[in-house]
Amino acid sequence: MLVLGLMSGTSADGIDVALVRVSDSLGGSPAAPRARLENFAAFAYPPAVREAVLRLANGDAITTREVSQLNFRLGELFADAALRACRKFRVSPRRISLIGSHGQTLYHQGAPSPFLGGRVSSSLQLAEPAVIAERTGITTIADFRPADIAAGGQGAPLVPFVDYLLYRHPRRGRVALNIGGIANVSVLPAAAQPKSVFAFDTGPGNMIIDALAVHFTRGRVRYDRDARLARRGHLLPELLNEWLAHPFFRMPPPKTAGREEFGAPYVARLIAAAKRRRIHPADLIHTVTAFTSVSIARAFRNFVFPRVRVNDLIISGGGARNPLLVAYLAALLPSLKIIPADEFGVPGDAKEAFAFAILACKAFHHHANNLPSATGARHPAIMGKISYARPR
Repeated sequence: MLVLGLMSGTSADGIDVALVRVSDSLGGSPAAPRARLENFAAFAYPPAVREAVLRLANGDAITTREVSQLNFRLGELFADAALRACRKFRVSPRRISLIGSHGQTLYHQGAPSPFLGGRVSSSLQLAEPAVIAERTGITTIADFRPADIAAGGQGAPLVPFVDYLLYRHPRRGRVALNIGGIANVSVLPAAAQPKSVFAFDTGPGNMIIDALAVHFTRGRVRYDRDARLARRGHLLPELLNEWLAHPFFRMPPPKTAGREEFGAPYVARLIAAAKRRRIHPADLIHTVTAFTSVSIARAFRNFVFPRVRVNDLIISGGGARNPLLVAYLAALLPSLKIIPADEFGVPGDAKEAFAFAILACKAFHHHANNLPSATGARHPAIMGKISYARPR
């Protein structure tokens, strides 16, 4: 099978498309699937669409009309990205057997909270899969998280299922760290079995750094490329310690984070406090960069090292290209060998899109595709809802 994986992360930069060649064995045992990344491409959102996604994800006042319209607009964009990728890869859409689309997360609350007389967890991903299936002519599986939530899980993280397939080692304990908008880890003990893998969000990744870079450059940049802004400043330990008192960092896994914890309201409070204390923007960005690294390292010390002996740290995501962030990690976790995810055959930028191609294949073959040990679900679940293409 040739499968397309479609993904847009919390930074809402655009749509990642992975072309994956999957053997039939993937539908059977999860222990020895064969899947190979054939190609990868990324397509930016139109600026107005990105602005709308971030505005809604940050909790600004919205109408049901906006949510509905954005769902279908994103469906069109995801379909267009799939077709553009096929042209770029020189592969006919008729050769693609399946699309796995994560969509665009608008809201995610993995832990239940009181709501209308009950306790509710929920997650909302947009990019209407029926539109994707219709425009591409390819059966599409999407909306993965709800099945895990219904089974008592947090609906995240989902990529550890594929981290297990890619990175497990008979003698070396490994942690796969993805530093996207939010940073998350998949912990794989030596000779890991699916039940021994656990995963959780450590806290902010690039989300706060990106927001400060946009704010202080008045939108001239979207992120702190090569830590150029941060390296002009200095670490402010008192400020760092204040931020590390956030209750999220004390919560034991499984746990998830998002814009609800570290989005626009949180950033606005940081900026306001820095202004009152006359903190230079470069010092603020430097300290926020250190904040990401220190929160990751603390998660290792508190929740990983007591349970698993770790040898290798495999890093991916946009934060893996931030030299200051990685330097702090290396200093804080000196016992670990840091390895870029690219060395394992799937570039870090492509890994999440690759993962949703794999998750879609498992669902298509009616096989469980969550890791309860990672999400906290009561049992394995088949995640994803299917939208069939028109008959050929």
